[in-house]
Amino acid sequence: MSFIARAAWVLALSAAACAAHADSQQLLRWVTATRDHQGLPFAIVDKKQARIHVYNARGQLAGTSSVLVGATWGDHTVPGVGARAQQGAVRTDERTTPAGRFVSQPGTNLTGEHVVWVDYASAFAIHRLRPGRSHDARLKKLASETPRDNRASLGCVIVPVDFYQDVVQRVLGSGKAVVYVMPETRSLADMFAL
Repeated sequence: MSFIARAAWVLALSAAACAAHADSQQLLRWVTATRDHQGLPFAIVDKKQARIHVYNARGQLAGTSSVLVGATWGDHTVPGVGARAQQGAVRTDERTTPAGRFVSQPGTNLTGEHVVWVDYASAFAIHRLRPGRSHDARLKKLASETPRDNRASLGCVIVPVDFYQDVVQRVLGSGKAVVYVMPETRSLADMFAL
């Protein structure tokens, strides 16, 4: 990468970090001050803003991106949703992205695609935008500046392919990491010990 391209990348990351939602900044300060991430790389998923911020083990920003999250508002995991996800039978009211603190693990899904399992039992993962009939519509949703447009997944956190390969897989995809998913129906203080 040329010096100019690298400088542009660093400036873009700095601008993105400054523009992050106040709640995600508050959570970041708490995570780094308490070392709650236990020296592991970590990510903060802000469902309200439809953003992911990925940090290395030292708490330095590695990248930020828009995301697609569960089509249904909610901070809970519906019992049995993991098994129904594997069968392609997740009801609309079950398509939530659960909030909380998760210790993630890299792995593969049923088709052999690399994913970061946030909660394996509920089939909750961070993965790249997949090809298929909904690809173009989801790509438009990822590009939207309106977070409500980004409610389009069965519950997983979906990121652009390049961001997955360059940031998620590199930082979160080589071992354990911590994923903080911010709540949307509860306060941040209720979810985390802030």
